[in-house]
Amino acid sequence: MAPWLPTLSVLVPLLALAGLLYSAATDKNFPEGCTSTSSLCFYSLLLPVTIPVYVFFHLWTWMGIKLFRHN
Repeated sequence: MAPWLPTLSVLVPLLALAGLLYSAATDKNFPEGCTSTSSLCFYSLLLPVTIPVYVFFHLWTWMGIKLFRHN
């Protein structure tokens, strides 16, 4: 495992949370304003969802390859 991976796995959610809090504090129409892809709020909500989904499907693919090789 790369030594920067634990740091990155803590840093990305913290940055996303900071962006979300910044968006909530500065944007007047916070929940409705998150639908535009040009807003910071959209990406601060997208990042925490995308990373676990990517990890899940990466592990799913790896497990499928392992099971295919051993059968």
